[in-house]
Amino acid sequence: MSLRIASYNLRALQDDVAALARTVRAVDPDVLCLQEVPWIGPVDHRIADFAARCGLVWSGRSQRAGQTSVLTNLRTNVLSVTHHRLPARTWRDRRGFAVTRVAPFGHVPISIASVHLSLDADERLVHVRQIMEGLAAHPGPALLAGDLNEQSDGAAWQYLGGSMRPVSPLVPTYPSAKPDRVLDVVFATPDVTVLPHREVPWVWEDLKAATDHRPVWVDIETTPLPEGAGTRTGE
Repeated sequence: MSLRIASYNLRALQDDVAALARTVRAVDPDVLCLQEVPWIGPVDHRIADFAARCGLVWSGRSQRAGQTSVLTNLRTNVLSVTHHRLPARTWRDRRGFAVTRVAPFGHVPISIASVHLSLDADERLVHVRQIMEGLAAHPGPALLAGDLNEQSDGAAWQYLGGSMRPVSPLVPTYPSAKPDRVLDVVFATPDVTVLPHREVPWVWEDLKAATDHRPVWVDIETTPLPEGAGTRTGE
């Protein structure tokens, strides 16, 4: 059974939300990792409404740990979602990551982290070390998806490359209107089986109007549980 894992920086839903939702529907993810989720003021209804417009549900149910969260479709068996704060210099620069555990029925659970790294290079390296420690608490296959705010020559990217590999196409994602930097990427541990990349039917005007980043995604093959084992519906 395959799963599509995607990542998208929403820019706090400040742009054309209808175009954003149409873009997500075109990608049709099973798990959507979000960055720059609105978090100031009474915004829960906006996030839940956006999820519904995408044909998804807001499994994360939180965004205050650092402007990251997770949406999933109804086909996805969500075991758990946790949110973690990361140290930041000011409250406005708050950073964090969300980890969701999913498992199609009868298949091995997979951990997926949604991340949005700092604009400061030293802080990015500190953050990515903490994120990897958080993922290590969950045994088994894992992916990390998000906006790294740096490219492949950055220290945080290279640190991730020590135990994971980039599995989404390394094409520019920022700025969306005329991208020239690969900031958004999906990494995976070696035990994740990645399927050939499939493009989606873009509406180019929607891509430019939706937000200042482009989405990334990857299709993976899940691993069946050994005979006699079962998948829990919660952790």
